[in-house]
Amino acid sequence: MKKANILLILLAVAVINSSAQTKKPISAEQAKMNKFVSGLMAKMTVDEKIGQLNLVTGGEATTGSTVSTDVESKIAKGNVGGIFSMTTPEKIRKTQEVAMKSRLKIPLIFGQDVIHGYKTTFPIPLALAASWDLPMIKNSARIAATEASADGLNWTFSPMVDISRDARWGRIAESSGEDTYLGSQIAKVMVQGYQGDDLRKVNNIMACVKHFALYGAAESGRDYNTTDMSLDRMYNDYLPPYKAALDAGAGSIMVSFNDINGVPATANKWLLTDLLRKQWAFNGFVVSDYTGVSELIEHGLGDLKTVSAKSLSAGTDMDMVSEGFLTTLKKSLQDGKITITDINTSCRLILEAKYKLGLFDNPFKNCSEDRAKNEILTPANIQAARAAATQTFVLLKNDNKTLPLKKSGTIAVVGPLANTKANMPGTWSVNADMALVPTLIEGLQNVGGKDVKIIHALGSNLTADATLQTNGTMFGREIPRDNRPEEEIIEEAVKAARKADVVVAALGEGSEMTGESASRTDLNIPETQKRLLAALLKTGKPVVLVLFTGRPLTIKWENENVPAILNVWFGGLQAANAIGDVLFGDVNPSGKLPVTFPQNVGQVPIYYSHKNTGRPLADGKWFSKFRSNYLDVSNDPLYPFGYGLSYTSFTYGDVKLSSNTLSKDKSITATISVTNSGSTDGKEVVQLYTRDLVGSSTRPVKELKGFQKIDLKAGESKNVTFNISENDLKFYNSSLKYVAEPGEFKIFIGTNSRDVKEASFTLK
Repeated sequence: MKKANILLILLAVAVINSSAQTKKPISAEQAKMNKFVSGLMAKMTVDEKIGQLNLVTGGEATTGSTVSTDVESKIAKGNVGGIFSMTTPEKIRKTQEVAMKSRLKIPLIFGQDVIHGYKTTFPIPLALAASWDLPMIKNSARIAATEASADGLNWTFSPMVDISRDARWGRIAESSGEDTYLGSQIAKVMVQGYQGDDLRKVNNIMACVKHFALYGAAESGRDYNTTDMSLDRMYNDYLPPYKAALDAGAGSIMVSFNDINGVPATANKWLLTDLLRKQWAFNGFVVSDYTGVSELIEHGLGDLKTVSAKSLSAGTDMDMVSEGFLTTLKKSLQDGKITITDINTSCRLILEAKYKLGLFDNPFKNCSEDRAKNEILTPANIQAARAAATQTFVLLKNDNKTLPLKKSGTIAVVGPLANTKANMPGTWSVNADMALVPTLIEGLQNVGGKDVKIIHALGSNLTADATLQTNGTMFGREIPRDNRPEEEIIEEAVKAARKADVVVAALGEGSEMTGESASRTDLNIPETQKRLLAALLKTGKPVVLVLFTGRPLTIKWENENVPAILNVWFGGLQAANAIGDVLFGDVNPSGKLPVTFPQNVGQVPIYYSHKNTGRPLADGKWFSKFRSNYLDVSNDPLYPFGYGLSYTSFTYGDVKLSSNTLSKDKSITATISVTNSGSTDGKEVVQLYTRDLVGSSTRPVKELKGFQKIDLKAGESKNVTFNISENDLKFYNSSLKYVAEPGEFKIFIGTNSRDVKEASFTLK
């Protein structure tokens, strides 16, 4: 039997096994919506139905090179279902009024990339994940929804839930990192934060889960590239966060650019119909990514008419910007390439989304100038963003208690990221007002106060390569270049350092060196910055590396030579003040890495939940011939998943189990005592991992199954308890059945994925 046929059989079995569910009775509200939508569709022409499937740009910020044209005329004809990248109540009201003059007066849906906050910009998603603070993350989405809806929007292209284990991929900055469990928990709370308890309320917006599916596994870490993945990895590692977001009620989902099993996602019927609709019972609508339909031509699937028909038939309901649906579907219907049922199904789903949002009751529900004036960039929102940022920073190193800094004396703040506003919020901060963003220098002065003297020198350009710097500072994130010789720029910084008590080096990536279309093969800090850092260290002054990044970087040399390293990612609108809060000790850092940091790029992809091999390297070994290892570097990461230091220290006791046997439909508890053994109050993320020692399929060496972020005063101890049930031990086996297999298991609890205490139990 051919391999392809075996694959299809396995997939079919999975669909049958997972979709054998009793259908829920239709509620009165559902029946009311069905009646309304059916009545409306009975009045619609084929052209008007197709028009609902057309999503166009509104002429503001876009994420691609194609811009929609003649939009107002198309709206008037009923040929547009939604608009994105248009904001403010005034503009949206004016545009919605055009739709209200069309024959059937069907309202438009207005969306935008509200990725990590709206005007009040929060830290980038990877940074939010580093907080391990689910209530805070949910609140960031709640504030974003309130502000975006106040400015006219009712739909966001977020959350992005792609699992990513390849730091070369720029969009890892938009993700929650490498872990399935952490990513799934964050996906759920983001959807809940955006959508609230009722989409009809004016301060809620519809979430759009993206990118479906497997986009974070693009080959070579190159954006938009192909993916190739086993079913085991797909079902166990990459699909769960999408499912978690949909189970939380997300109203829409966006298709990814990549192919899956040889078929691009936008036209992948197994993905969008068999898996999404039949197996997962998703009842929202599916939108393509930017020009995703027309890009199928370059994938080699045919001309625009052909790929548009394939996309609709596969399960893509709305065409973003390509306008292939608008211009070709009617002809494909006449030619028998699609059916009227295909068009009706997609049209109905989009109309239902508008109904759920309350747009048929009030098309202008998000067009309140008063809300726009009073609910955006409020002092409370700004303070929430600042507090959130402080929870995301990860203290990677702090020898000799270099940090926190004293609020006195002279601080030399050097580096290309020390005196820039535009690079502070991070990629996808499309709505941020850069005039409101303080520089790092300003933030340190604000927090340090009058007794702190700050002196500044550039020290280096962002990169020695002017072209690379241009490409890494797009969309208004430019950092002016100093064209003097490098030695002269560095010497200026060294002179400043010699006058200071301590040096803060603001180094790393520019904000657009991560994000979409920002893949890198070199994960080092740019060499010109490293030369600056080496020169600063030679002064003998204490040096604090404030590391700006949207991905794991290879900072092995920095870790070996710099006494203190604080990874601040890109912290949003209030990043600078938040960095000041942590550097001066007003807030004790508590962030933990949501991604593994490699020693060098040759280790990528690297992640903690890897599987064992038949020839694993023995513990404590660097190299052993005929074992799974490298000649030139150990298998160990530079910093493991879950890693992060504090200004205090935490001591863990032994793991105590309520029972060494777990029975079906029962649970056991694992308890560990955690003590703040230092002299400073602090927060600790206590992490629970499990390992299935023997399985019908190979299992990871560790899997995150729970975590708790706790507050401990200096000297205080707390017992932290986790409940473990059979459900926590389930996985998809080789037949794609979701099972927990009896046998021996290990439990690990600790401060990160490496430094843990162990216990064992048996699942009966």
